Amino acid sequence: MDEEQGSPHEPTFFGSLKAFSKHSYFNALLIFIPLGIVGHFLVWSDTVVFVLNFLAIIPLADLLTFATEEIAKRAGPTVGGLLSATFGNAIELIISIIALDEGFNFGLDFIKLTPGINYIAQQFTNFNMTAAQTSSSLLALTMLSLVIPAAYSSTTESQIAAQKGVLILSHGTAILLLLIYIMYLFFQLRTHKHLLDKDDEKATTTISVSIAALIIITGFVTICAEFLVDSIDGLVKNLGISTTFVGLILIPIVGNAAEHVSSVTFALKNKMDLCIQIALGSSMQIALGVTPVLILIGWIINQPLTLFFETFETCVLVVSVLIVNYLIQDGESNWLEGAMLL
Repeated sequence: MDEEQGSPHEPTFFGSLKAFSKHSYFNALLIFIPLGIVGHFLVWSDTVVFVLNFLAIIPLADLLTFATEEIAKRAGPTVGGLLSATFGNAIELIISIIALDEGFNFGLDFIKLTPGINYIAQQFTNFNMTAAQTSSSLLALTMLSLVIPAAYSSTTESQIAAQKGVLILSHGTAILLLLIYIMYLFFQLRTHKHLLDKDDEKATTTISVSIAALIIITGFVTICAEFLVDSIDGLVKNLGISTTFVGLILIPIVGNAAEHVSSVTFALKNKMDLCIQIALGSSMQIALGVTPVLILIGWIINQPLTLFFETFETCVLVVSVLIVNYLIQDGESNWLEGAMLL
């Protein structure tokens, strides 16, 4: 039986379209895609254009994740895991590359540490401690890589020498972090995949529809992201906020709204392994994957981007990772731990 006609046990073309259309309540926000595009070309207020494209990217991020997961279910654990790792933070990567190319330097602000929200719904439950500790240990390694440039900068008297040294140090560290991430993928997908396996689920869409959706969604994300970045200057002037606030608070909400909802949903269903995998895994992909890639791209296009954070930001990130590491050591979670993480 061909794919269009399908079988009682296999998704059909129209069934696949129905699965995408009914995937999430976030789909209601798809109306903002044409509005954001029209707003850009009609030169509406930068604030309006930013908000419209901001809202448009949220459902696109959710659908991008769904399409990737559907392909992963059919491609097997190795290819599927690689796809999930590659497209897991595609939104942040696309926005960051566009922002970096236009001279914005908030790419590294996308490093996010949000596992706390996943615990708050739990009374008391166990989870896969080995998988959680692997991810949190890698996050700790990344945080240490941020401390070193900050320490180097603060102990070097010449500001010019400090900037040059931090840039060289960041380039070398980015290469090492990317190698660690590649080794982690091999660890996750080949040598120790039994520790990180997800529940077996059947695909609800055909492979052709999923691939086509992945390409189309990525295209719309790129368009909306470019218009969103173009409007940042006007947004900052109109509202009197900083680009740091935009990069640290607003932009991460775009790519992770659906992800956060999924985390809380899994927590409410007592699926803590999936919950922690989403939270820690997403943060780790940003820290070990997206961040070094951005630094290396900046190196290639001659846009200096380093691992040097301001002292306050560095301290907050380090303390966040430390508290996560301490609280997952017993392999159990409860509502008090969730409160402490939040």
